[in-house]
Amino acid sequence: MSMFRAKKLDLGCFVNTKIMRDHTKRKVFAENEAERQALRYIIHNTTLPARARAQAQLQLSQMHCYTRPTQIRNRCILGGKGRGVLRDFKLSRFQFRMNALAGNLPGVKKASW
Repeated sequence: MSMFRAKKLDLGCFVNTKIMRDHTKRKVFAENEAERQALRYIIHNTTLPARARAQAQLQLSQMHCYTRPTQIRNRCILGGKGRGVLRDFKLSRFQFRMNALAGNLPGVKKASW
């Protein structure tokens, strides 16, 4: 959503629409994470009155979808691909292979046995 998007993005990588959207989702999630955790704690706390828990549940359901952690997707920082991304390197399979063969990844070499 454009209401969350920064005017200038300094990601330092390949940028397309999906990467901009993912960057926005990560930023909005980080800003609202504490509030979401507090509301979830209130909802799951059975010692609180039911009315307070219901209000917390209503507030949580009315929060924007970008504040949910399930909205964030791992993407390749070089190509922007969303599938086949290695978490440790944040690279897609193909980019990982090309960088490993070129010697750009420290501690990674082609296996031979």
